[in-house]
Amino acid sequence: MTTLITGGAGFIGGHTVLAFLDRGEIPIVLDDLSTGSREAVPSNVPLVVGDVGDIELVSRLIRTHRIDAILHFAAKIIVPESVADPLKYYLSNTVKTHALLQAAVKGNLKHFVFSSSAAVYGNPSFTPVSEAARPSPLSPYGMSKLMSEYMLVDASAACSLRHMTLRYFNVAGADPAGRHGQSTPGATHLIKVALETALRRRPYMSIYGSDYPTPDGTCVRDYVHVSDLARAHLSALDHLRNGGESQTLNCGYGRGYSVREVVDSVRRVAGVDFETRQAPRRAGDPASIVADSDQLKKLGWKPEFDDLPKMIEHAHDWEKKLTAVAAAREQRSGMVRFADNSNYAHAAVP
Repeated sequence: MTTLITGGAGFIGGHTVLAFLDRGEIPIVLDDLSTGSREAVPSNVPLVVGDVGDIELVSRLIRTHRIDAILHFAAKIIVPESVADPLKYYLSNTVKTHALLQAAVKGNLKHFVFSSSAAVYGNPSFTPVSEAARPSPLSPYGMSKLMSEYMLVDASAACSLRHMTLRYFNVAGADPAGRHGQSTPGATHLIKVALETALRRRPYMSIYGSDYPTPDGTCVRDYVHVSDLARAHLSALDHLRNGGESQTLNCGYGRGYSVREVVDSVRRVAGVDFETRQAPRRAGDPASIVADSDQLKKLGWKPEFDDLPKMIEHAHDWEKKLTAVAAAREQRSGMVRFADNSNYAHAAVP
């Protein structure tokens, strides 16, 4: 049995690759490296640089490597960007998922685990929200994920493919062993942005909206550690391989934190203060969304890092590592300039 992981050079997909390796399985990664990085894929894991929408490429991989399962992470994920450029998101998240499913059905694939999002719920009428809630996306990003869910359900009904759809809430943290973390330039995740500000890589951070119907007026989210989320994918795949039926399940901890609560926790973990500035609401942001994940836990998923300060601590360690690597790279670059530029050398040395 071989698993193909699309987007396996990215944040969540990369952590899932590590989870496979930790239990002795070597998957294959397919990634176009548009946001992921080659360095994120361990050297013993085959990396195919290509497009998930390339039906012939995916079909060839299924045949050549006898792939029995696909874990599909590759996607565009920035909500405000999806509002500004919806067609980009429908192409990347829906049209290319359609092509991937075509290849899967053509190759008689048995198991498919899909990376979906709590964004499909929009502003739920109650929290915690269960899988029975009626989807009502507020953004093209959420709609692109929901459309892919519908395609997967219909494709499964028409052939032997069985699937698990995991609707993530807000993903945070980093690998506790320091092997991987969020490295995408310009990432918009709240905890990453706050930590970059704490580490002085940003002069300040913006808080978008202060008039939501929440206790402090800022958005409330359920944060799930990325390593726990990676293990949720293993639980989902094991369920399918053991003959389980197709399901759509939430993945979160069932506890919400406001933007201001997260920022205050980052300040405590990092041990520094930093500037925040109030900004208008962003299009597509729901006020509050918290998961009911009881169904996923029934599959055997046991979260290990259900603790906001711990998630922030792991992410903080990763950000410090990124800062050190960037500083070393800049120093090496400066040494090269010093060696290669006589005018610079003469000016720099008294």
